Amino acid sequence: MPEQSQAAGRPQPDILFFYSDQHARHVVGHAGDAVAVTPNLDRLARSGVWFDSAYCPSPICTPSRMSMLTGQWPHEQGCWTLEDQLRSDRPTYAHALGAAGYRTVLCGRMHSVGPDQLHGYAERDVGDCSPNWPGAPRQDLGVLAGAQGPARVSLERSGRGQSGYEVVDRAAVAAALERIAEIARARKAGSTQPVFLTVSFVLPHCPFVARAEDFDLFEGRVGPPRLGRPDPDREHPATAAWRRACGIEDFDPQAVIRARTAYYGLVRRLDAMIGEVLDAWHAAGLGGDSLVAYTSDHGEMLGEHGLFWKNCFYEQSVGVPLILSWPGRLPEGARCPRVVNLVDLGATFIAAAGAPALPRSRGRSLLGIAADPDAPWLDETYSEYVTDETPQWTGPTTVQQRMVRAGRWKLVVTRGERPQLFDLAADPDELRDLAEDPALADLRRDLEARVLRGWDADAIAREVAMRRREKNLLAEWARRTHPRSTLQFPITAADSWLDGG
Repeated sequence: MPEQSQAAGRPQPDILFFYSDQHARHVVGHAGDAVAVTPNLDRLARSGVWFDSAYCPSPICTPSRMSMLTGQWPHEQGCWTLEDQLRSDRPTYAHALGAAGYRTVLCGRMHSVGPDQLHGYAERDVGDCSPNWPGAPRQDLGVLAGAQGPARVSLERSGRGQSGYEVVDRAAVAAALERIAEIARARKAGSTQPVFLTVSFVLPHCPFVARAEDFDLFEGRVGPPRLGRPDPDREHPATAAWRRACGIEDFDPQAVIRARTAYYGLVRRLDAMIGEVLDAWHAAGLGGDSLVAYTSDHGEMLGEHGLFWKNCFYEQSVGVPLILSWPGRLPEGARCPRVVNLVDLGATFIAAAGAPALPRSRGRSLLGIAADPDAPWLDETYSEYVTDETPQWTGPTTVQQRMVRAGRWKLVVTRGERPQLFDLAADPDELRDLAEDPALADLRRDLEARVLRGWDADAIAREVAMRRREKNLLAEWARRTHPRSTLQFPITAADSWLDGG
């Protein structure tokens, strides 16, 4: 049976969904960051509900996005790495909304690999700057090549300038504005079809390079990270190995400040583009009974704990900003402390639309707790991080990790290594690993049983290794046959530059 809208019997609402890449939960004015300049996200939060404890299903792009689309954990939908393909017959929330009569439109990023670049969306503009196929030539970031990934060069080549990623996002905004004008004309002509419009950005994903006007606004205002690197003798082996593979066992303090400053500039630019679309949405008369949502696919460490990028289960990496605004249906200026996940967001869209539920989804509609934080809800969620041996930052060994957040507790299990346990109520900065505390042995065993239920790290390692062999063959095929990528937005070396670089 389909989940029913809160407004059963009333017209289906239009839905506007903003989706960014690598936006840390804490770098938003409304979240309490005194330096961040995010007036449009702040006004969206004032008009709706901010979720304090929202998580991604994986702290890396593709698996997180494919899990959100399907409502399934990575080990269920089959995507763990950036090159894994989501099956085309796996239903997504876009399929469900289309089945409920919605016009489904995506402007911008999906980060999907393979021939299916729609996954339920009926229409898509701009697309990704990356190719559809592993092995095909990647986007040309020119002087910033390599600075988009977890490597030391990402910090070294940072500061004022422009990344080609911003060019893609500006094109996505332009397409969204055209779509909104088109929808408004259709409404004036008598159309009553509800619309689900997703505007998806690459920002504030690194390279840590921002326009001069954005960088200069924060220069001298962004200090060093608040949390230092853990004692090397006490750091978890998986984190230490990743740090070594990325070449960030030590930092140039000036590069750290420069990268952090640029990141705040990128968040400001993202916010400004969201504001353009929000203003057009309301000017077109579409803001009356519409659900507006904002989130990101994962966070950004931004130097905290001596780490950058994502790829781990610290709060800065696995936590995401999440806002729901639905005037007249949800409270304004509210905060929800419940533990939620991006897999719940698709279920929320489905519930608001009265659309058919996804048969295998783990998602739970957020509408009830958004309206009343004391409504029944299990404060428990999961995230996974699994690598294969191809990316340089995986180091000499692959990783299979899973996290459970249950109430105040967070447990991380890593195949072949000791677990980690944190009390987020008493230790929100995750400075004290309590996994070996004998007083918490029963709690640890209970959480381990939960996080491992249905999740077999050994089987996953074997499957990922086999997938790697298959992807190597596909990559060689692409190198030799040059398949055409669809919905790929071309960026060139000239779209990226670094002042003084």
